Amino acid sequence: MKLMKFNSLKELDVFDQDRRSQSARRVISLSAASCGRASGALELAAAFESGIKELGLAGQIELKLTGCHGFCQLEPDVLIFPERYFYPNVKTGEVKRILQETGINGRFIPELGFQDDQTGKITTRLEELPFYQGQVRWLIDRQLDLDPLSLEDYLDHGGFQALKLVLSQLTPEEVIGEITASSLRGRGGAGFSTGLKWQLARQVAAQPKYLICNGDEGDPGAYMDRGILESNPYSVLEGMMIGGFAVGANRGFVYVRQEYPLAIDRLEKAIEALRRAGLLGDKILGTDFSFELELVRGAGAFVSGEETALIASVEGRRANPRQRPPFPVVSGLWGKPTVINNVETWANVPLIIQKGASWFSKTGTEKSKGTKIFSLVGQVKYSGLVEVPLGITLDEIINKIGGGARKGKKIKAIQIGGPSGGCLPADLFNLQVDYESLPRAGAIMGSGGLIALDNDTCLVNLALYFLKFAREESCGQCAPCRIGTQQMVAILEKITGGQGELSDLDLLEKIGWTMQQASLCGLGRTAPNPVLTALRYFRPEFEEHIVEKKCRALVCPKLISYVIDEGRCSGCQLCLKACPYGAIEIGSSGLPQISQLACQTCGICFSVCPEEFQAIDRVSGLNKEQASSLTSGSN
Repeated sequence: MKLMKFNSLKELDVFDQDRRSQSARRVISLSAASCGRASGALELAAAFESGIKELGLAGQIELKLTGCHGFCQLEPDVLIFPERYFYPNVKTGEVKRILQETGINGRFIPELGFQDDQTGKITTRLEELPFYQGQVRWLIDRQLDLDPLSLEDYLDHGGFQALKLVLSQLTPEEVIGEITASSLRGRGGAGFSTGLKWQLARQVAAQPKYLICNGDEGDPGAYMDRGILESNPYSVLEGMMIGGFAVGANRGFVYVRQEYPLAIDRLEKAIEALRRAGLLGDKILGTDFSFELELVRGAGAFVSGEETALIASVEGRRANPRQRPPFPVVSGLWGKPTVINNVETWANVPLIIQKGASWFSKTGTEKSKGTKIFSLVGQVKYSGLVEVPLGITLDEIINKIGGGARKGKKIKAIQIGGPSGGCLPADLFNLQVDYESLPRAGAIMGSGGLIALDNDTCLVNLALYFLKFAREESCGQCAPCRIGTQQMVAILEKITGGQGELSDLDLLEKIGWTMQQASLCGLGRTAPNPVLTALRYFRPEFEEHIVEKKCRALVCPKLISYVIDEGRCSGCQLCLKACPYGAIEIGSSGLPQISQLACQTCGICFSVCPEEFQAIDRVSGLNKEQASSLTSGSN
């Protein structure tokens, strides 16, 4: 059915009824967001299209290129509806068999299913996978068989029913009341009450009023917002339209960093499709409500995620934060009342309106309601986007959903909240994930980055990595952040270089506390968090670096020596040929030896040594003379 232009609420009703009356075909849902495309989803799609044509199945099978299904390490994956059969890591050579056996006859192919490497159990359906146990996927499940580019598909999945309800039955005050009753809190990190923010903006008399969707997702390893924008952009846009009706705004801006080209492309096409369908513009669906949306591309500055810096960027100025108050709900974009919520917050709005505040608030804790999407990455068995109820424990996320550590490893910590977050040890994994518990432990939820760290991670080096990131991303306006990040980086470099003193640890804490109290914006106030939590829970690692000149994770180059075990050495001389510093020579035994005085600990020799020999060892806690004294076979 060709999409029409809707001039009234009644026309939208008729369209919905016609769509639901169509006969269902078997649907092959292929994950084709950024993660899927990087794994070959487009090549796989071409193979499916060719196979469907060759087998004459065009009238029986529909291929949909959808967004992210969540289990990113199994991309590209295929879901087949209505059975919900799940095939991971699908190869082009498997396409014709899937079409013939599952597409035509509805038979599952066991050898192509997901197999647990411990139990050997083969999983047939998506929801049966260990990764999905414990998740509550209100947002992610909506995109499993949804074509992100198709407005018709979104309407067929119940899209714009919430907006229709708002425009036909509710007042702005009733909409705000429903969002407030749901206890929805901002998913961008601060966790401020969404309903209260909307109410404050509505109460301001000044006009015009604006909305902004903050899609400036800059945390290393985090891609929750990108996943929603690439997979279900209409849900975010519908949420903004409902928000515009509620607060009295007629114009909204979707701010997305330039590094998200697929999200930008899908948003541009979605906004244009809404205009053509009469769902954006003047007097939407024949009502008095008018609303327009505009996409703004960010330059990729991490500080743009801060509200006032984001406003400056939308206005065309440098993304510098300003002092608050006044807050954006009073004086924001061009000095007018402005409501800013992040991608995930806006995507929740249609669900709350459609299903009710009481439905939403049944999930979560007393003060943290609903679900939260995290990007679970790092040294876990299963990684990807996970949507979990607030109040779930870290242990449930890491060890049940994530499957625990990879083989032979042990998770010793998690880093949650990105550069603004903190490092929490394994003995705190019983901690609830909510807006109250995490700050008490020294971390924050942030936008939802969650990195699992095993014993091969040096917490000192990791703290240095995040401080360097914060230093580079600081706008430089205020001295506490501009100078404090530089001072903390210098001290951490001193410690990882084997030149640290115990007094440096107290100095790190003092600088961090000063930054928290005196910085202009959230970037400076939270930048010390990774260091302060690492010191709080992993102080012995810092002390080892200083006192013993030892990095237990064998990560910090200045504290490592490389030595060759002649008992395991094959004499292939690959290390000698690869060493860029000429630090390896043939010894009296006829085998390579490393000169500790010439070695720059670059690690190239270690990486080129054949795995079957593993003849090069990394040792820490020894000076050059001690490392040189190691004898053959004694390592």
